[in-house]
Amino acid sequence: MTYPESRRDDLVELLHGREIADPYRWLEDPDATETQDWVRRQNEFTQNELEGYAERAWFQRTLSDILARPRAGVPVKKAGWYFVGRNDGSQAQDVIYVAESLDELLSGGRVLIDPNTLSEDGTDSLGSFTVSPDGKYFAYGVNESGSDWTTFRLLDIATGTPVDDVVSEAKFSEAIWLPDSSAYLYLHYPTSGRSEGTTTTSLSGGRLTLHKVGTPQSDDELVLTFPGKDRYFYTPEVTDDDKYVVVHITEGTDYATRLWVYPITSDGLGEPVKVVDTFADEITFVRMSGDQLVLRTDRDAPRGRVVLSSLDGSFTDLIPEGDATLQAVRGTASGLAALTLVDAQPVLTLYTLDGSDRRVVDVPGGGVVGLNAGPEYDELFIGLSTTTDPTLSYVVSTDTGDVRALPELVRGSGGFTPPQVTVTRRTAPGRDVPYFLITRSDLDFSTPRPTLMWGYGGFRIPIHADYRPGWPAWLAAGGVLVIANLRGGGEYGAEWHDAGRLKNKQNVFDDFIAVGEHLRDSGVTTPEQLVIHGRSNGGLLVGAVMTQRPDLFAVALPGVGVLDMLRFHKFTVGAAWASDYGLPDDPDQFEDLLAYSPLHRVSAGTSYPATLVVTGDHDDRVVPLHSHKFIAALQHAQSGPRPVLTRVEVNTGHGFGKPAAMIASEWADLLAFAAHHVGLVPPEQ
Repeated sequence: MTYPESRRDDLVELLHGREIADPYRWLEDPDATETQDWVRRQNEFTQNELEGYAERAWFQRTLSDILARPRAGVPVKKAGWYFVGRNDGSQAQDVIYVAESLDELLSGGRVLIDPNTLSEDGTDSLGSFTVSPDGKYFAYGVNESGSDWTTFRLLDIATGTPVDDVVSEAKFSEAIWLPDSSAYLYLHYPTSGRSEGTTTTSLSGGRLTLHKVGTPQSDDELVLTFPGKDRYFYTPEVTDDDKYVVVHITEGTDYATRLWVYPITSDGLGEPVKVVDTFADEITFVRMSGDQLVLRTDRDAPRGRVVLSSLDGSFTDLIPEGDATLQAVRGTASGLAALTLVDAQPVLTLYTLDGSDRRVVDVPGGGVVGLNAGPEYDELFIGLSTTTDPTLSYVVSTDTGDVRALPELVRGSGGFTPPQVTVTRRTAPGRDVPYFLITRSDLDFSTPRPTLMWGYGGFRIPIHADYRPGWPAWLAAGGVLVIANLRGGGEYGAEWHDAGRLKNKQNVFDDFIAVGEHLRDSGVTTPEQLVIHGRSNGGLLVGAVMTQRPDLFAVALPGVGVLDMLRFHKFTVGAAWASDYGLPDDPDQFEDLLAYSPLHRVSAGTSYPATLVVTGDHDDRVVPLHSHKFIAALQHAQSGPRPVLTRVEVNTGHGFGKPAAMIASEWADLLAFAAHHVGLVPPEQ
């Protein structure tokens, strides 16, 4: 196969005594005419190849039907108002509805904001929203073209009219209101980049800033910053007794937290009380209990516990560590609601404020979409998904434990009917790697079948048997789905995470390979029928294992992946990932990174799996240069007959806020490509 030309330069760097070639560094500039021309030629080549696949029409039609299903998110109650996102199946972005009661919301409610009007092509999205304590203002963050950059705007909730107040150059935050509703806190990154999201400049340090409504942003007050600490992030929260602003200070994606508490005074914020002032343990504020803080922490508890803390930082147990992994805790009118994982499956438990009267709530599902509660309300809303259904929301009385499903949140019907599936829990022996095996209930699996294997394995993020639009399509076509729980994730607590990061990162790849080998050895599939897929850190996972074990997989689908492990820290927010990856500037960590860096593992003359790399040209989190350089290297090195292609989506970012039609199209191309190369023939094709 003759691929579009990718110019190879002779650039070689000496890094820690090693000569490192980087022939495609010119692809790091997304705005260069040559890069844009390369993207255009690659996209044309990929589309010409995919047009010849008979499977593509079925997957496009099926994914369009899946995304055309009416759907709704998880309700949230704020300042006496009820809100929910809803989509009739034809809209690029979910519409936000508001009501004064739950019954009114269930019967329809009133449109508060329609993000589909924010841009002509539907690529601008609503990133977050908060409500002022007096119930007057709706503060919403707009993300342009899938970028992480956020612009905050206000609406009057009662009338739906815009308020003349705009804050820009924000990232990684939402508007956190002070109790008197006069001002909100946000994380400001002045002059750090363009909101359209194509810049690759390394992100400078953020500034926790206070904005007073009705005043220009130039008058905003600086609350907290650490000059020279570009990897520091600040997450504020106002206590439910309105006495304090609690600020979580973290370094990059590391969970270790410093906890500062600012008294709220008549003049603004007082001097901070440094409750915890070292980076040692994960600490998250939950609510107040009298004059003490209720915190979730992994201090002396790898699977997590809930503690009471005085302002001097003395911890006492409230809910001790258990066998389950503590994921989240919310304050309620009756006390606390705790979300735990039992073997990667969610369990919701209610407690009184002293940690007693434990009650497990029957809300079944594979993954948690949302958990919305507040110390002032008895109502708790939880949304759960399965591999074939996106969201079923429940309202729970935290006083009685009564549960009510809310299917009427979804307005309308029609579209795709998902297949009945069977979910089995299995373990790959040797390395004891758990995974979910999902199959269509009506099919005979006595012989090996085409199988798609998904994984992530990083940043203490748990992976569930939950929903992605491609899963019901793949299952409906007759394929097997496998979701692996790898070291580095958050399914089994801090120790499981530690076993898959820094010097232990290779464990993640070995775990994924072990699952693939077990699927082969147990007769579920064969290497000629095995597809691997992952996004972001999961894209790194796919890139690493396909370059280490190209013989084990027929198809590789790395999405928006971190693939150049020697330069990831030089772009946008990349340096923040040092807690999991390490930094190439450190000689020892450089050697660890070089050992598995997918770009640098590509070897000429190797027969690689059929590969379709996907990225977005506005991805300012994992910048597209990773995917560009990787696919250029693969196309140069590929000796086998299988194609290696790239698909670069225009005007989209890392994935958040992508319009429904683009989601359907991307999944259709991925699954058609996979099906074509593993022999999966969809029904009635």
